[in-house]
Amino acid sequence: MKKLSMKELKRLSVQAFKETEKSPLILVLDNVRSLNNVGSAFRTGDVFRVEKIYLCGITGTPPHRDIQKTALGSTESVDWEYCNTALETVARLKAEGIRCCALEQVENSIPLHQFTPQKGSKYALIFGNEVFGVEEEVLNACDEVLEIPQLGTKHSLNISVSLGIAVWDLMVKLENLG
Repeated sequence: MKKLSMKELKRLSVQAFKETEKSPLILVLDNVRSLNNVGSAFRTGDVFRVEKIYLCGITGTPPHRDIQKTALGSTESVDWEYCNTALETVARLKAEGIRCCALEQVENSIPLHQFTPQKGSKYALIFGNEVFGVEEEVLNACDEVLEIPQLGTKHSLNISVSLGIAVWDLMVKLENLG
C-alpha cells in the first residue's frame, strides 16, 4: 500500500472547480458564531462540490484569518453569499424549488439514516448556532427536520461534524460521489 501523491490525487484547480458540475447540495449556516466552524463548512463544501454556502445573521464571512485556518483556501473555490437571516434564505430557496432540511433535535424529526432524498432534487441543509441551534421560525419554514441519532451522554455534535455526516449521507443516498 502506498499513499497517493498530490499529482496522483488529480485535484481540481480553483478555476476547474468553478466550471465543474456541482452536487445538488447547498449549505445554510444560521448564526454560526465559530469562525473555525465556518471554515470547516467551506472545506467540506469544497470536498463534496456543494453548489453554494449561505452565511446568515452573525455568521462570519471571508476573508478572515480564523476562517482561512480551517478552510485551507476553499473560500476561493466554493461560491458563497451573505444573507441577513436564514428565514429569508430558506424562503428564497424554497421559491426556487429547493428542499430545505434543518439539522436539529426536535419533536417528530426524521433520523438521518431513515431520510430518503429524491434523486433529481436539490437540497439545502441548514445548520444553527452552536448554543441555540437552528432558530424556531427557520425550523418551521423547512420542509424536513433531520436528526443525527446520538447514543452517548452528550446530546450534541460540533457543527463541523454534523455537517460532514449529513453531507456525506446525502451524497451517498443521491449516488453523487462520481
